[in-house]
Amino acid sequence: MSAKKPAVEPEESSRAAGACVLVVLAGVVTAVVFVISATAGVLAVWAVGAVTLWRYVRRTANPAPPPPPESGSDAKPQFTVTEDRPGHCTVHWQEEVNSE
Repeated sequence: MSAKKPAVEPEESSRAAGACVLVVLAGVVTAVVFVISATAGVLAVWAVGAVTLWRYVRRTANPAPPPPPESGSDAKPQFTVTEDRPGHCTVHWQEEVNSE
């Protein structure tokens, strides 16, 4: 009888290991650019920083304001939106009166 070997599970690559490889690669590229030209190296660092900042701001920007709190009043605001002309809308607010 032959003994079966236990199945070897493939190792999952670590995200930290991938990040370390990218950091080292970026460092080597930056060093090469600085060796070629110090001015080009400075401009490259500024460009990478600007792109990184732009992507961060674009990802976290939320143009929608938070909804108003609904506690504190029984009246519910009602509104209608009418389009006066193409691309221009007017919002008409009207407080709903609760009759009890």
